[in-house]
This record gives sequence, structure tokens and C-alpha cells, in this order.
Amino acid sequence: MQLPFLHFEGDEMRYWGMILLGAVGTAVLLGLGVWQLQRLAWKTEILAQIERKILAPAIDIPAQVAPATHDLLPVRGTGQYIGDHTVRVLVSQKIYGAGYRLINAFELSDGRKIIVDRGFASVRADMPAIPEGSGQVTGNLQWPQEIDSFTPDNDLAANIWFARDVRALSAYLQTEPILLVLRSSSFAGDAATPLPKMSANIPNDHLNYALTWFSLALIWLGMSGYFLYRSRNIKT
Repeated sequence: MQLPFLHFEGDEMRYWGMILLGAVGTAVLLGLGVWQLQRLAWKTEILAQIERKILAPAIDIPAQVAPATHDLLPVRGTGQYIGDHTVRVLVSQKIYGAGYRLINAFELSDGRKIIVDRGFASVRADMPAIPEGSGQVTGNLQWPQEIDSFTPDNDLAANIWFARDVRALSAYLQTEPILLVLRSSSFAGDAATPLPKMSANIPNDHLNYALTWFSLALIWLGMSGYFLYRSRNIKT
């Protein structure tokens, strides 16, 4: 037995099928857009927390340092650069192009030796000299994860490194495995440009993703309406 109100002709069934497909597709795409807006709010709050942590008042470097606890910790230290060797880590900056992060050993006033990332120098410029004398460095502790299966081996003969591997750097420079990424210092005349850690370096593209999904929803809705219009015209 077939109920009359559930009986559809073939063309009418296809017509209602297109309506259902258009409605479901539009709802799914709108849902994905809303989800990306929710992700945007979540990511924005995470970045705000990171920014607050990065820009908090600097403290003396703790006696016991642990990456899981002290990553991004704002610190300061007084002492002097030691050794006559600057490690060059190859990087690229949008404004300046290719260059190096300049990495040096630094001896604190209490005798501890750490690593300081002094900042950027262009490949087209003369390498800045190592600052002399005593002074204060301020920045954030970091243990960057910059090595993957595509990272080349360091060219020690040419003094070109391809990642800031803190353990490898500490072994090479004979320091503790502690990296301070410089934000400012009292050393006058250092020509390196500090590249401090900033939350702006962390991508947050969820708004673009949301706009993409909403645009696709609008396109889907428009195409569905067009096909329905064409179907009605062909039928009549």
C-alpha cells in the first residue's frame, strides 16, 4: 500500500532531491565556517596567553632550568660573551632576505655558561663582531624544534647551521643547554638585529578558513538555486 502524500513522480523526486542536497550541503559548509570562528576565538586567546608570558617582567635565569617549565620564560643575565667563534644559523626574513642568526656563548656573572641568540645579520653584510666587555642581556628562554627529515646536516667547515639545536649548540660551544633569544641588551654597537620570540610569528588563519567556508556555502546555495530554477524551466 502506498500513501498518496508519499507518492512522487520521477521528475518531482529529483526536484526534491536537489532541494535536500542543496540544503544539506549549505548547512554543512555553514557549520564548518562557524567551527572555524570558534577555533579563531580559541586560538586568539591562546596567542594572548603566549604574548603575556613572553612580555612578562624578566627575572634572573633560574638555577635549575627545564624546557617543559621554562620555555618562553622572560629572563635577564649579566656577564660577557666568551670565545672567538660565532655560530651562524641560516634563516630568511621577509624584509631583509637571507641571513644568519648569530649564536654565541655567554658567561654569566655566577660562572654559568649559556647560549645567546643575538639576532639577525644579512648575508650581504659583514658579520658583526662579538660584543666585548660586560653587560646585561634580556630575552626569552627557548628550545626551538626546527629539525625534521628535510633539515640538512650542518656545514661545520663553512660555519653554516640549518637549525637551532640547543643540545648540539651547547656541545659545540661548551655551555649548558640553555638558549636565551635576545630581546635587548646593554652592549653598545652590536650590529645584529634581535629576533625575539613573538606570538605574531605563530600562524592564526582561522578567519580566512571561516570566510572560505562561508563563501563556499554561498556558492553552493547559489548553484543549488540555479539548478532548481533550470529544472523548473525544463519541466514547464
